[in-house]
Amino acid sequence: MPISHEDLAGALLAWYDKEGRSLPWREDPSPYHVWISEIMLQQTRAAAVTGYYARFLSAFPDIPALAAAPEDQVIKAWEGLGYYSRARNLHKAARLLVSDYGGALPEDYEDLKRIPGIGDYTAAAIASIAFRRPVPAVDGNLLRVFARMEAYGEDILKPAARKAAFSFYAAFMDRERPGDFNQALMDLGSLVCLPGGGARCPACPWRKACRCGRDLSFSSYPRRSARKPRRICPRTIFVIRRGDRVLLRKRPSGGVLAGLYEFPGAEGHLSEEEAVLFLRGLGLSPLRLKRLPEGRHIFTHLEWDMRGYEVLTDDLAPASLSGGLVDADIRQLEEEYAVPSAFALYRTWLEDREDFSYLACQGPLGV
Repeated sequence: MPISHEDLAGALLAWYDKEGRSLPWREDPSPYHVWISEIMLQQTRAAAVTGYYARFLSAFPDIPALAAAPEDQVIKAWEGLGYYSRARNLHKAARLLVSDYGGALPEDYEDLKRIPGIGDYTAAAIASIAFRRPVPAVDGNLLRVFARMEAYGEDILKPAARKAAFSFYAAFMDRERPGDFNQALMDLGSLVCLPGGGARCPACPWRKACRCGRDLSFSSYPRRSARKPRRICPRTIFVIRRGDRVLLRKRPSGGVLAGLYEFPGAEGHLSEEEAVLFLRGLGLSPLRLKRLPEGRHIFTHLEWDMRGYEVLTDDLAPASLSGGLVDADIRQLEEEYAVPSAFALYRTWLEDREDFSYLACQGPLGV
């Protein structure tokens, strides 16, 4: 006998009431809190977000405070979460909300989608959790659950799949508890209907209605087209310092890691001789060059394969006068400059040094 939509919704919410995760943004689901948490949770695990969420709200407790802050301060508070365009859109949106919406998020799903950085999923999450609007918040978890419930055989990443999932959930979404319904599905995907072969079907409240749960074919769903391989980009990173000061460079306003601070670098893997020539092109006279550990950072579509050098010089001023380079105090990196996790290996190496004293050499390196 088929299970009714009402029974499906009831079983899901009963499971959620017993097994749902305790998360800080669920304790006070105000529109602002839901918005911040949902933006942070995009492409980031919930366990990793908790500390950042508390820190961000401490710095910017409400929309007017976020709107009034300088962009660099917002980016710094976001440091470590990655995908920094999310933080820029938050800041831009906060200013728009103050100027055009009285400093508050709109309640309507369609109106929410007009705010910078708020797409279909985030608008649905805010509308349902904060304003009790019955709109399914279809993210990766909900797509995976849908694909297994229906044995959906098409590419789950195509727009047609998202539309099909939206219609599937909208048909039996609980109208009294739409926010809990969405959050229950998020938890179902995070705790039970896991990716790959890790699904815990015996613990699933929907197992009897799930096509894959009945025959344990869950590892075959969802289906995706093959992705293109990432592009490998060799780079050389320079930690250029004099005593307790280091050179940083602000990246361009567009492209990868836009507008963030980095250790200066060059395309390709430079030999020591090539590195010295590059540094002289910045106006520097390197006194000592030391190889650092090699690093790797993976972005969505490309991968940086990094070679590092520590560079000691007697004067940082020539380089800091041009090219977006900044002469920074090493001890102030934690407070003032947003250096993304792509450079975590070199930043950690630098900050772990106990002695920032300048190591004198006889003279500039030769080529």
